[in-house]
Amino acid sequence: MNLLEYHAKALVLAPAGIPLLEGAFCRTVDEVEAAAKRLGPCVIKAQVPVGKRGKAGGIRLAQTPDEARAAAKAILGMVIDGHRTDAVLIEKLAPIAREFYASVLHAPRERASLVLFAAEGGMDIEEIAAGKPDSIRRHLVETPDHFTHAEAMAMLDGLGLGPNQGAIASVLVSLYRRYRETDAELIEINPLAQLKSGEIVALDCKFSLDDAVAYRQPEIAAAGCPDKMTRLEAEAAALGLKFIELDGNVGILANGAGLTMTTMDVVAHLGGKPANFLEIGGDAYTKAEPALKMLLSKPEVRSLVINFCGAFARTDVMTRGVIEAWRSLAPKIPVFFSVHGTGEDEAVALVREEFNVVPFDLMEDAVQAAIEAAR
Repeated sequence: MNLLEYHAKALVLAPAGIPLLEGAFCRTVDEVEAAAKRLGPCVIKAQVPVGKRGKAGGIRLAQTPDEARAAAKAILGMVIDGHRTDAVLIEKLAPIAREFYASVLHAPRERASLVLFAAEGGMDIEEIAAGKPDSIRRHLVETPDHFTHAEAMAMLDGLGLGPNQGAIASVLVSLYRRYRETDAELIEINPLAQLKSGEIVALDCKFSLDDAVAYRQPEIAAAGCPDKMTRLEAEAAALGLKFIELDGNVGILANGAGLTMTTMDVVAHLGGKPANFLEIGGDAYTKAEPALKMLLSKPEVRSLVINFCGAFARTDVMTRGVIEAWRSLAPKIPVFFSVHGTGEDEAVALVREEFNVVPFDLMEDAVQAAIEAAR
């Protein structure tokens, strides 16, 4: 779950005391004009949960209230990467002396949190890494809730930050604290700016919340922006199914999110390209027909892996649901099964009777067969 820049600043950065520019959240051109009269020269920014707003024309400067009104009129209603702009953030224009990049995010391989800082900002971290790798500093926080000002100062040594090093270190410590307090997956300030006055301020903020713990952050969750969905993903959501479209040709149907993701990983590991995430665990097997219909409606899908592993859920019940859907839809596509766990013997017998095949003993073999068939 992502936040708009305005909400990320108001709900995440402001409570941490991280300096921000004076501004206002506006939904109409009249509100923008009124704010510009109060702020003076300003910047008007489209409030959509995506990057590259400037390149899309969603960020404009204005010296007068009339210019601010014209900018707002151009931006409001604009569609940026599939998101309609229904509001803008207008902020006081400030003279910038230098731009930095700062973020905190998960480091899954190290099972730790990662604090990132770059002495060059205003661009994607990938571009910074490619263009000026020596400007990037990384600090792994392996002990939760333990990132000190001294550690931040050491992290910044040698970057030529001068008298602002202490202020920047304080921002990094506060950023990490909010990352922990808000159950964030990512907090990013880009750019973190040094103004000509010497003040350090956050000019932008990107925030992603861990959906699994959204219930612990009701205020943030209430301000969250729903993910942009494809037509099929929206249809699946309306049915209570979790379906994510990908660009591969090997369809995947499994029970449980973990097993589904594992199957996707195995497809990729063996050289194939998964076409989707779609799981029918719990009582979702009762929706096997619409689930299968959605999956097979993708013309790119050339083969299908069905991977069931039952514990409390019975694999024969899930398999029967798939068979009934298959009979109704009568697809002409090769399908490969891997079935294990509760009800396995009955499920294998059903597959043998209906499809005249025997499920593979190993998931990897079923996946490999599906990859070959898709080719």
